[in-house]
Amino acid sequence: MNNPLHDRVTGWIDAHFDEQVAFLQEVVRIPTDTPPGNNAPHAEAVADMLEAAGWPVERHAVPAPDVRDHGLESITNLIVRRPYGAGGPTLALNAHGDVVPPGEGWTRPPYGAVIEDGYLYGRAAAVSKSDFATYVFATRALEALGVPLSGAVELHFTYDEEVGGLLGPGRLLAQGLTRPDYVIAAGFGYGIVTAHNACLQLEVTVHGRAGHGAMPETAVDALQAASKVLNAIYDELPALKKIRSAVAGIGSPTMIVGRIDGGTNTNVVPGKVVLRMDRRMIPEEDPATVEAQVRALIEEAVRGLPGIRLEIRRLLLSQALRPLPGVAPLVESLQRHGRAIMGEEIPAHGTPLYADARLYGEYGIPAVLYGAGPRTVEESNAKKADERLLLEDLRKATKVVALTLLDFLGPRP
Repeated sequence: MNNPLHDRVTGWIDAHFDEQVAFLQEVVRIPTDTPPGNNAPHAEAVADMLEAAGWPVERHAVPAPDVRDHGLESITNLIVRRPYGAGGPTLALNAHGDVVPPGEGWTRPPYGAVIEDGYLYGRAAAVSKSDFATYVFATRALEALGVPLSGAVELHFTYDEEVGGLLGPGRLLAQGLTRPDYVIAAGFGYGIVTAHNACLQLEVTVHGRAGHGAMPETAVDALQAASKVLNAIYDELPALKKIRSAVAGIGSPTMIVGRIDGGTNTNVVPGKVVLRMDRRMIPEEDPATVEAQVRALIEEAVRGLPGIRLEIRRLLLSQALRPLPGVAPLVESLQRHGRAIMGEEIPAHGTPLYADARLYGEYGIPAVLYGAGPRTVEESNAKKADERLLLEDLRKATKVVALTLLDFLGPRP
């Protein structure tokens, strides 16, 4: 049955789509490379844009010592509260503005927000600055109806997802600044993500003793010892592949070494080598148990090597997102409207990535990931050169989110 309110919502989004694209271009053009993580200027610019549109914005600056402890330079989190009538739920919409550095290989300026052949190019055009625009304009479309609404929308724009989210949603929740009933967090594509992996990141420092390359017997080679750690880690991968999650879309645990630093010169035996590793855990695994196992694996690899000393420092231990019982109405609404707007079935599944949504889940708040993006993350070049967003996917996702907000907050039939 045709719903006049649905038509008015989608019509408003179509009529204001050029404005939405211009807003997204401004959001993309302000760099937020993390590291170094000087992200407060972006938050201030977004807050100014929203206030110019008549929305009060709460700025929650994170104290500098806390920011530095996480290896970043500045963070200001934003909350926009849009209260309506009494009696309805509060839905929070969360997107993060911090991004990985652009890297090499771009054929368009990574912060140019160039539009070509219907695509907008730029770092975080797809993940997740796109959903700043999705969520702002979905909320505006809802309010433009001028009908009685019950409950509230909160926009949470945060700036530390790349390093774990504890200073973003984690801090807002821990300080009692928000406690919504449902959360839609930035998504990657047409599917609705209801579960995601946990993540352990460790920094492993292997200490030896530097010495002249012509007299290696006078030194203790930290790199040689570090190679044993590397072999131990990668020798574990076949066993991990045998472990399978029961959650569709997640697969097996993974483990990589993403960064290696060490040595002082070509002709000097390395006295120190630093490895940074990443272990993704499926929802069925216990993060504390996995961390203990990984630490034991690393320590055993160099046990008995004379002159070698290890330091193992946890960089991140994030929990998995698991579907909570109350999430079903949110998934059903997104799927129903997604089917109507996209013209195809919209799956609900897990992802091997990890995201800020799990921080809401840890407080018992039903959360999903859904937003603008293509059918698969790979199509968008997310976190790679020439990241891009098909603007029609932005339009469609905005309509789906706006109609879902109407389901929860709008007048009852």
